[in-house]
Amino acid sequence: MSSEVDDAARRTVSQAQVYLKRGDATTALALLNQAAGAYPANLDIKLHQALTLRVMDRLPEALRAFDEVLTIDPYSFLGLLSKGTVLERMAQPRLAAKIYRDALQIAPRPENTPPTLEAPIRRAREVVAAEAQALAAYLREQLGVLRTEHAGERLARFDECLDVYAGTKRVYHAEPVQLHVPRLPAIPFFDRELFPWLGQLEAATDEIRAELLVLLAEGMPGFAPYIDYAPGTPVNQWGQLNHSRLWSSLWLWRDGVRQDEAVARCPRTAALLAELPLADQPGFAPTALFSALAPRTRIPPHTGSTNARLLVHLPLVLPGPAGFRVGNDIRSWRMGEAWVFDDTIEHAAWNDSDETRVILIFDIWNPLLSLAERELINAMMTARNRWYSSPAN
Repeated sequence: MSSEVDDAARRTVSQAQVYLKRGDATTALALLNQAAGAYPANLDIKLHQALTLRVMDRLPEALRAFDEVLTIDPYSFLGLLSKGTVLERMAQPRLAAKIYRDALQIAPRPENTPPTLEAPIRRAREVVAAEAQALAAYLREQLGVLRTEHAGERLARFDECLDVYAGTKRVYHAEPVQLHVPRLPAIPFFDRELFPWLGQLEAATDEIRAELLVLLAEGMPGFAPYIDYAPGTPVNQWGQLNHSRLWSSLWLWRDGVRQDEAVARCPRTAALLAELPLADQPGFAPTALFSALAPRTRIPPHTGSTNARLLVHLPLVLPGPAGFRVGNDIRSWRMGEAWVFDDTIEHAAWNDSDETRVILIFDIWNPLLSLAERELINAMMTARNRWYSSPAN
């Protein structure tokens, strides 16, 4: 019986669509209403009833019809998207945004989206974004006086909380590709107070930069593409940069191994780094390198290997507009100022200038780990390497 009902519903919907194409929505609706009486639980008929009412601009009836659709299937993407459209046309943008937001949660991936739905989905995103911006502005206005009373406090965390609550920003979590240490907070940029040696590093900027400038003048000897996937490896977002000198690097330490040739070219930089508390993980860290990003080049969003360690950036060549984002926090480099961040939170970089941008990068232990945890993590990672390098029993 079920297949007979489905066949009858398909025939009715097909006939109704013929009438709609002819501009005869009244006959189309009559056919659908008659079928709905015979098959009241059929989702396809209910959906096309609602869509036809929307075409006829009978919006309150269409809204009730879409509610009936969603009673049968709360996860009907077309039902949710169309209900949002009806609410928007009924001058209820806030309710429309709420429904659109639900629809977008289950929207098909771009490559699977029918062309007829591309514009409605784009419109849904625009309405959701506009409503979120309006809500964020309203919340800031409502909290203005109280926030002013706390103007001397550190409120960046709360400000981001407000934006996430309003919907103008998203939540970012630590997403290590190798090792995740539970219960470590996902902090995009760490407070400088945790790293009293940052001043020593920043004071050495000119010395480090002088060695780098020699390398740049010599044509960047030793620099190689940072992204270097073997054939057959999925490159995902790295297609443009794979094997490309658009993003190149000169490694001083790589996976815990000192790169003697590079160190010989930059002895003062190497000596300064040796005085700092670099991460020490045999076979994994420390890592230290000069990172060069070509003009008009962007590093796509990505995450790093483990939250057991953090990365330090020291800018050395800043020719013009260049920026960096970790989670929701967007910053611009300034000469003589370093920062420390958790690279397991999604981050991206860009160089919008007409010349190459170069920074020094190295890793350190996450200061929230105890000495015992560091030693155990080292032993655990070493043991895992042994496991995979030994023949199976």
